[in-house]
Amino acid sequence: MNSGGIIDRIRHEMGRRRRMSPRLLILSSVVTVLGFSAVCGSIMLEMRRNAQELARQTQENLASTISADINRTIELYDLSLRSAVSSLALPQLSQVDDAIRRLILFDHAATAPHFGAIQVFDARGDLTIDSASRTPDKTNRGAEPYFTVQRDQPDHGLYISSPMQHRGAYSIVLSRRVSGPDGQFRGIVAGSIRFSYFQEVFSRLRLAPQDVIAVIARDGTLIMRTPFSADLLGSNVMAKIGMNAVLSQRRGWFSGHGKLDAIARMYVWADSTRPLVVLVGKSWNDVFAMWRAEAIRIGLILLGLAVIVAGFTVFFIREIDRRAEAERRLEELATTDALTGLTNRRKFDIAIDREWRRAARSNAPIALMIIDADHFKAFNDSYGHQAGDQVLVGIALCIGDTVQRAGDCAARFGGEEFAVLLPGLNATAAQAMAETIREKVELWSGGQAGVTVSIGVASMTPNPAQHWSVLFEAADKALYAAKDLGRNRCVVAASRSDLTLVA
Repeated sequence: MNSGGIIDRIRHEMGRRRRMSPRLLILSSVVTVLGFSAVCGSIMLEMRRNAQELARQTQENLASTISADINRTIELYDLSLRSAVSSLALPQLSQVDDAIRRLILFDHAATAPHFGAIQVFDARGDLTIDSASRTPDKTNRGAEPYFTVQRDQPDHGLYISSPMQHRGAYSIVLSRRVSGPDGQFRGIVAGSIRFSYFQEVFSRLRLAPQDVIAVIARDGTLIMRTPFSADLLGSNVMAKIGMNAVLSQRRGWFSGHGKLDAIARMYVWADSTRPLVVLVGKSWNDVFAMWRAEAIRIGLILLGLAVIVAGFTVFFIREIDRRAEAERRLEELATTDALTGLTNRRKFDIAIDREWRRAARSNAPIALMIIDADHFKAFNDSYGHQAGDQVLVGIALCIGDTVQRAGDCAARFGGEEFAVLLPGLNATAAQAMAETIREKVELWSGGQAGVTVSIGVASMTPNPAQHWSVLFEAADKALYAAKDLGRNRCVVAASRSDLTLVA
């Protein structure tokens, strides 16, 4: 192959690579954006986990502090009840006067703020001793749960009632059993803690509008809640909040919805071994508020980056496309005959070399026809170069109108000579196409002083050891035979050395 053909092949390969560059640029841009997105996404997920863990720790610390305060108060008040129960067992207590007996039975806890009076009830439920009065009222509490539980369950220990009205104030009542030496039930010692105590504890806290704090007994009874809701106090929330899960672990958390407002919250508890369990709830919106703001900020930055990358990508693709289009036009100008619009000799050499190799690999035939305008020099001398150019354009149009398969290649070799490459056609099919071209030229040239064409046709199945010049020489010899036989005809090169005239 000549040097021009090699240069054209190099240009073709370089052009093909440049045409692939927009795809590579788009792919690299997409990979870049996806990479940034993946990194930012992993960072945001880690920040989300950190926000959740921080909220859990904060809520657990709050629950632990409130639980310690409330249960320490319960324990202090229970110590007063225990002291009263122990003192009632002293045999000398009945022999001292009322003032001394009251000093023995009741300590100063009974007079502390938010604490109700400690009272002693006998086995029938009648009030016998009252820390708040030297003359107890004639009151019977034998039907109250804080009495019946102690009477019917000797081993119950400290009893904490549901929220109730007790001596004019909303309170919880605590009671202890009083037993005789033989274990016989002799009554109870009871006292109360007013709700003003819980309200004071909660008032010291700075809570978000959707925060919830609940104080729950171990049987699931809601003792106190903030925000305050009288309708919920005393209800059993065992199934609603899953107290079985709460009581199965000393500390932990779960996600649930509020009974009143249906807001999704993180609920945390710190110590479920205490008599009262403190449950702190924070809405998930508040938990992820800061994270959400940061996620939106990073998302907007990432979106801006994606827009910038997309803008640069589009800009560069347009520039690459402009350059590729310019190179394509240059290549087209370099490989196209300016007069006829057919392929020139240089590009034809590349095409025939490529198709020859392909036919050799697939063991398929390949045909070639060489076309020459008859008496063109005389026509050119008689009518001028402009008329001659019109004849050449007309012949090219007849060839182009006939040769329309994707793999075919029609070229002008120079002067009045043309070549048509027909991959996959045997001699018979190539001869039929050559006859079609010849007839079209003859019909068209009726008004052009009878210009005709002679065509040499050759077809063969390539041998890997052969060069395509063998096919070209055969078609060229067939053309000369057509000229010798009187022109305006097609001659097909036979498989043997002689030539066959096509009628």
